[in-house]
Amino acid sequence: MKSNDTKAIDVLEIEQFSEQELTDRLRNVTMLEDENTRPYENTFISLENISVEDLFPPQRYVLKQELLKIRELKWSLEKQGIDLFNLNGFVRIRLAGETEPIDLLPPVIEEKIEKNGRVTHIINDGMHRVYVAYLEWVIPQVIFVRGLPKHLPYYAFPIPEKDWTKIEVRDDIPVNFIKKWHRTRQNKKLYRNFNSAFMNVGGPRGNPTI
Repeated sequence: MKSNDTKAIDVLEIEQFSEQELTDRLRNVTMLEDENTRPYENTFISLENISVEDLFPPQRYVLKQELLKIRELKWSLEKQGIDLFNLNGFVRIRLAGETEPIDLLPPVIEEKIEKNGRVTHIINDGMHRVYVAYLEWVIPQVIFVRGLPKHLPYYAFPIPEKDWTKIEVRDDIPVNFIKKWHRTRQNKKLYRNFNSAFMNVGGPRGNPTI
């Protein structure tokens, strides 16, 4: 992966928000298909630095181009004194060439006790950033959510072996590739809609999957 494999990301503006503001907004996040249900409303939410090796990925791949974009974004933020892996809240950024701002949150990790009794820390959002942290030997700051309603688990199971060496770095996703192992046929009913409380989480199409 060479630094010139993708173009530089020009961050024009940064607005910083506190941990309290982050927590308050998270409690107002709704489900994608049910605007009246707020999965994080009564949960325990904290910012924690957790080793990548203690996090369970549900996704069996990462895209090389997204990793490169995140690295470029990290370098651009560093020039303005922002550490991608220690946001201490969240930031709203404006990128050159985009008309709308993007809210950049720490990766979202949810605690779940699986049927065999094992406690897992599932990566809900920010898989590519966590993988970059893995590549760079960083212990990332994450949003750690505990006490979720039992009927609102993350929509896919964590990979049982929690082995980051088995995550495939791919240029694309082939037909019939199993990306995640879903908990239910109607898995979208378990999606959290972070954009119900934040702006463009994940970024516009073509920008980093942050």
